[in-house]
Amino acid sequence: MLVVGSLAYDDVQTPFERKKRVLGGAACYSALAASLYAPVSIVGVVGTDFEESDLERLHAKHVDVSAIERRPGRSFHWAGRYDYDLSSAETLGTDLGVFGDWRPQVPDALADTPFVFLANIDPDIQLETLEHVRTPTCVVLDTMNFWIDHKRDAVARVMSRVDVVSVNEAEARQLCQTFSIVRAAREILALGPRALIIKRGEHGATLFTKDGSFWSPAFPLEKIQDPTGAGDSFAGGFIGHLARSGRIDDIELRRAVLHGIVCASFAVETFSVDGIEALTQERAVERYRGLRSLVSVEAGSTSEADPFASARP
Repeated sequence: MLVVGSLAYDDVQTPFERKKRVLGGAACYSALAASLYAPVSIVGVVGTDFEESDLERLHAKHVDVSAIERRPGRSFHWAGRYDYDLSSAETLGTDLGVFGDWRPQVPDALADTPFVFLANIDPDIQLETLEHVRTPTCVVLDTMNFWIDHKRDAVARVMSRVDVVSVNEAEARQLCQTFSIVRAAREILALGPRALIIKRGEHGATLFTKDGSFWSPAFPLEKIQDPTGAGDSFAGGFIGHLARSGRIDDIELRRAVLHGIVCASFAVETFSVDGIEALTQERAVERYRGLRSLVSVEAGSTSEADPFASARP
């Protein structure tokens, strides 16, 4: 599996605590989540200030970091603040550093990777990246309101070339200029992707395909510390499950949504990537089964076998 996106340092404030210069970035969250399921490589860039120990943290979780470039200058840095509901962040500062003029270079050895996650970067760069991967089985795309505002046509073009689009409710409404999520889903699917995921924060996620829809709640948590990497951890769990299963039918897409929600639930329980970094398959299985029981009519029913059985050595 291949992840193309940012590695960053974050300053995060909540009403309860604040952390400075903690490891973040879409590529870090998504790759750590995906590494539970399948081998994963990151294509990204860092500056001279990026700690070697943080690359070693990724490597220790079996994330291939050989395609991460190190350039003179500062690494991407983001600062944000959350209010009490923790539903959205106020950006206090962004320093793109070496990420600002970076163009992904996909090594030839990774060009045949079958599963690709294009994390939230410039849609023109996402399109360029697609030119360097050969006949992938599944490409999952993330984007954000900034690109929809400033590069709507490019966002639409890249959506037409991927298999799965992942956006939140506000982004879907913004892109399609409609309040109706169902109408927005129909319009986005008409662009060409096989599936659309609408991320709904504490209300879970909805999967749309041409054959119907599937909704899962978020996993109920007593404690939430930092939602910064929730969406990227979701994406990592989602595409990680597809890569492990090797299938992209409607059943596996639905299961992938549940795996994404499980990974996101662990990510938000701690600051930075700590929660997803510490996650084991055993803990993920336990929570996955708990989530399955929430969406089952028959209480306690978790008829699916161990979802990680084939992934274990």
